[in-house]
Amino acid sequence: CLDGEGKVHEFDSRWRTEDCNDCSCSKTGIRCCTSYVTPVDYDEEKCESIFNKETCSYKVVEKDDHSKECPVHSWVG
Repeated sequence: CLDGEGKVHEFDSRWRTEDCNDCSCSKTGIRCCTSYVTPVDYDEEKCESIFNKETCSYKVVEKDDHSKECPVHSWVG
């Protein structure tokens, strides 16, 4: 399989892209999906979600104090 960056991948191989997508190659082509879940149900007035590209994950923290995490009631992904 040839990915969007021009890299060749063997059949039945798996990899994670720089954009945090998990991909796999098969004889029918390449399939990719996000490797992370996104927070959707939290107090958006008080809190904000921050994406960490190193860990491919979101953290939801208070806007005024990033050391304090906020409760998240639902995630999608």
